[in-house]
Amino acid sequence: MPANIDYVNLLIDFVKAYGTKIFSALVILIVGYFVGRWIGKTFDKKLRSREMEPPIRILLVRVVHLVVILLALLLAVQNLGIEIMPIIAGLGVAGVGVGLAAQGVLSNAMAGLTIIFSKPYRVGEYIELLGVYGEVVSIELFSTTLIHADHSRVIIPNRKIVGEILHNYGSMRQCDLAVKVAYSADIKRAIAVINEVLKDNAMVLKEPEPLVGVSTLADSSILIAVKPWVAVKDFIEVQAAVYQEIINRFRSEQIVMPLPQREIRILGNSH
Repeated sequence: MPANIDYVNLLIDFVKAYGTKIFSALVILIVGYFVGRWIGKTFDKKLRSREMEPPIRILLVRVVHLVVILLALLLAVQNLGIEIMPIIAGLGVAGVGVGLAAQGVLSNAMAGLTIIFSKPYRVGEYIELLGVYGEVVSIELFSTTLIHADHSRVIIPNRKIVGEILHNYGSMRQCDLAVKVAYSADIKRAIAVINEVLKDNAMVLKEPEPLVGVSTLADSSILIAVKPWVAVKDFIEVQAAVYQEIINRFRSEQIVMPLPQREIRILGNSH
């Protein structure tokens, strides 16, 4: 029984000595948390009004929120009578160690900031990078995500992108199609039919205008280049649809699409 009384007395003494400070520290932390959220939301609204890139905006808002919470934490610790300078010094040393251990993460973040500010590509544009093709669907602080025509996703660390040769097709691409016709065919009519096919396809862009014309005089055929502009998302579908419709129209117009021809001569003694 006396032991229990001693514990109770110790608890009472502890509450008397530190209760007010602990309560004040908790109040400081709670107030700091909500003040940080409020400042973060206010800051976020201002950044949105300036149309800042989402990754940068989110990063800055989180940093502001975190700084306010850290300040509240330091005030709470100081309110408990604990010296904060040794803690700050310790955090600095720990920060150096963490920085060395997380060089890959930091390099990704710095590369992400470089991409976001320099804007070599934007969401919705079609790019080629490191042998990978795809439409940009997201640009984050640490990585860029591309999507293929088969809807598979490729996530590229930003540090792999900065400093590499990048081909940006933009939000539209030019199809590079080729159609063969016989030398005996009416070339003007063939080109007119191809232009009609392109005009009737809703996915082919009107501006810039498609390029259609003779590109090569081959051994057994005339090669007509067909280069319409399409939205990135329609690239593969348009190629298939245009080829199919050209075949159908050529058949109905009796425009010959020749197969490769070879002349074979048999040499021998004549008797």
